[in-house]
Amino acid sequence: MERFIEKHKGEVFDIVIIGGGITGAAVAYDAASRGLKVALVEKNDFGWATSSANSKLIHGGLRYLYYLEYGLVRESLRERRILSNIAPNFVYPIPFMVPNYDKLKNNKYVLKLGLITYDILAFDKKWTWDRSKRIPNHSTFSRKKTLTMAPGVKADKLTGSSMYYDSQSISPERFTLAFIKSALKYGAKAANYARAEGFVHDGDGRIAGVKVRDLIKNRTVELRGELTINCAGPWADIILNSSDNGKGLHQIRRSEGIHVITRSLSDRAVTMMTPGGRHFFIIPWRGHSLIGTTDREYQGDPDNYRVTRESIEEFLSEINRSFGDGKLSLKDVLFAYGGLRPLVDDQTEGTYTSSRRYEIYNNALDGLEGLITVEGGKWTTSRNLAVNVLKMVQVKLKRTLPPSRTDNEYLAGCEIDDMERFLAEAVGCNADFNERTVRFLAMHYGTEYARVLSIARADRSLAATLDADGEIGAQVVYAVREEMAKTLIDILMRRTGLGTLGNPGEAVLRKVARIAANELKWNEARVKKELAAAKRALEVPK
Repeated sequence: MERFIEKHKGEVFDIVIIGGGITGAAVAYDAASRGLKVALVEKNDFGWATSSANSKLIHGGLRYLYYLEYGLVRESLRERRILSNIAPNFVYPIPFMVPNYDKLKNNKYVLKLGLITYDILAFDKKWTWDRSKRIPNHSTFSRKKTLTMAPGVKADKLTGSSMYYDSQSISPERFTLAFIKSALKYGAKAANYARAEGFVHDGDGRIAGVKVRDLIKNRTVELRGELTINCAGPWADIILNSSDNGKGLHQIRRSEGIHVITRSLSDRAVTMMTPGGRHFFIIPWRGHSLIGTTDREYQGDPDNYRVTRESIEEFLSEINRSFGDGKLSLKDVLFAYGGLRPLVDDQTEGTYTSSRRYEIYNNALDGLEGLITVEGGKWTTSRNLAVNVLKMVQVKLKRTLPPSRTDNEYLAGCEIDDMERFLAEAVGCNADFNERTVRFLAMHYGTEYARVLSIARADRSLAATLDADGEIGAQVVYAVREEMAKTLIDILMRRTGLGTLGNPGEAVLRKVARIAANELKWNEARVKKELAAAKRALEVPK
């Protein structure tokens, strides 16, 4: 992977995409795989914002049944299966227990009806390429069995529980990167740290591309394309407002969702309901509990968004009233992260009840010919969203494109037909490494894992494990040489998992920084700057 922006010589593209989250990455992949010339620019790092600030789930949208959004549920269930097929190393079935109480929303009879409907809508859930990815129907348990299986569940008025299956996404950051890599495989060009600062207009006022600030080389570049697609997520309306003709159009509502990581509270995933009637998950993840999410409207500049102590404590209060011994506090939080969900402005009153549908908007209707804006949506349905974007692209370009192939082709690095066999063979063929290391690399890097191990074999100092999962220094080198990582935070949060459980400790931070400095030619001042930024990013607000 190389940043094309540094060598750009004026090539004209079919489409220029603003935004390197999962939506932009999926659109770039679908477009490039159909033969279009594609350029994608991202002002920060790929997948750095909303795309990585999720519950690490590829879910079928069970809660949308309550709002009778059957079409969205069916789309989500179909896409869950497709993503487990095309990215088997990233997506794994996971059972969720839902305690039943005497309230309407989690009454066992109401939930039973909902789960039967869910199973029917997921009629194709066993049509997976890999047998290990097949998902069973729901089941039910007695009150006594529920308390045995999940001791943290509140016993008062408990009547039993139901269990359904969804899928866990073990690394949304690397999953997003796999879409970027897949686009590049088909000839797309991409650059992180390349900020769109305005539109390029042709003689009749039509949008003909984007003015981009290369933040690495500190220069401005014009990217010209027949179409520009605005996939900037929570920043989509701000991009529109950078055009005089677009000011005030299609304002996006933003919903804050935060997650906290704590010591392990439950060895199984549990879906709980707050006293206010909102759901949250407690999910086993890397030996810890990942708890999320909140849903509160955010007002203000998305660039200024940060997780606050107030948001964490408010969420902890909800958790304590719904699960466990009621004593979870800020000192138990190892890490907290959050993001802003973009919601289409005209949907519903509250952000929790807002639809997660998306809108693909032809900005020519507002006098912005040459521009398409994508608003709303969610991670699970991003691939299909891209397919629908390309329907409008064909019309705008007046070209007939071949059908989408993204539902029938493995993502780059994910070409694995039997995940269990792949892991067993990886461990068996690499006995000179810790088994935990090999398994972690095989799952997170897929068919590319051997390239990471080859770096460690060439320099055994890079083979030493850095955390309980067996991650190694060779991943840092690979992130810089092969995956366009430019900062310490890129490496800690989006290329490896070294920072995703919180601050890994001073020794690990310094070792990773030194390896990165050697690859990126940082001087001592830059190393100190990178370390300071990383510590701020990993700090839990106190």
